[in-house]
Amino acid sequence: MESPEQLGAPTERIQPQAIFTLFLCGDCMTGRGIDQILPHPVPPHLFEPYVRDARRYVELAERHNGPIPRNAPFGYVWGDALVELRLRAPDVRIVNLETAVTTSEEHWPGKGIHYRMHPANAPVLTAAALDVCALANNHVLDWGYPGLAETVETLRHAGVRWAGAGRDLAAAEAPAFVELPGRGRVLVFSFGTESSGIPDEWTAAPGRAGVNLLQDLSGRAVTRIGRMVRTVKRQGDIVVASIHWGGNWGYSVPDAHREFARRLIDEAGVDLIHGHSSHHVMGIEVYREKLVLYGCGDFITDYEGIEGYEEFRGELRLMYFPRVDALTGRLAGVEMVPMEMRNFRVNRAAPRDALWLRDLLNREGKRFGTGAELSGDSTLVLRWGKQAGNGR
Repeated sequence: MESPEQLGAPTERIQPQAIFTLFLCGDCMTGRGIDQILPHPVPPHLFEPYVRDARRYVELAERHNGPIPRNAPFGYVWGDALVELRLRAPDVRIVNLETAVTTSEEHWPGKGIHYRMHPANAPVLTAAALDVCALANNHVLDWGYPGLAETVETLRHAGVRWAGAGRDLAAAEAPAFVELPGRGRVLVFSFGTESSGIPDEWTAAPGRAGVNLLQDLSGRAVTRIGRMVRTVKRQGDIVVASIHWGGNWGYSVPDAHREFARRLIDEAGVDLIHGHSSHHVMGIEVYREKLVLYGCGDFITDYEGIEGYEEFRGELRLMYFPRVDALTGRLAGVEMVPMEMRNFRVNRAAPRDALWLRDLLNREGKRFGTGAELSGDSTLVLRWGKQAGNGR
């Protein structure tokens, strides 16, 4: 006889009107220059066309903003974000981890950029008490299949769940489960697209390691994802689709992304879209009371001091704290904390920069019927529908 677990029924009573608070952010690229300031850096050699030593990225950042400590504590790069996480105490913390965590020397041939962080630096992830790392991105296989195997084994050993990559297709497709006793679960599926720079040959297959790569954003892909969700989703579950898609720069949201996000909500049982790949914050949509983040922007990177695309203010970041009703999957609210990357550390953004981000969200959210208001403590509050107004 099938168990309640196999039948998809909840094994414990779900509390009525349970609200989950999530923490989401964009790309956490803890390799390369970031890895070099941590206690256990990998050898710094790179295979890039212009930079051959990862320590060069530290030097560029220091030239731009001043000294950066070496042998920094694991919590250093998170900076003020740790304060916000402690104050808000989100139920589940989800990031896109865009680096291999490995000492492998098998760099992927023909790929210009290779990110890796030493496994002994994995406490940089647990310093922020991360629950789930999305891995379906364009850097997780930078150091080959041995690098991917060591990455997932390191996460397993650290007690951090992951989704989107693994030893074969079944492992890459499997969601990460976060149990909230008596309240339900959060299920995180991770997907990537070629538009974000993921090579087609990285696609996981039966008997072959790789990433959970979407070949297209067609109805077939929606059907496939819906089948995956229905296999595991039960009452009281919130399903997050974490998607690495699109280019690095520009505010335009492709029609294909918008249609795909809506169909995942309408047809596949997804409750929240966590989009990333853009190096800057993008517009936000709320569709049928479900949150769609098309591009969260970077969060932890070593780009400080690299010139170009200054008009996008890539140094500014957002911490996203959506509240979701566990029984309906509907969005109850979103607060966003403006941050700035400086000295390889995430700091609370200045009030003028919080205003800049507010105006950006209002401008780019207009087409989606969303806006943002600035609270007295420089936190941004998302408004949608009739609430959106002028967002000020």
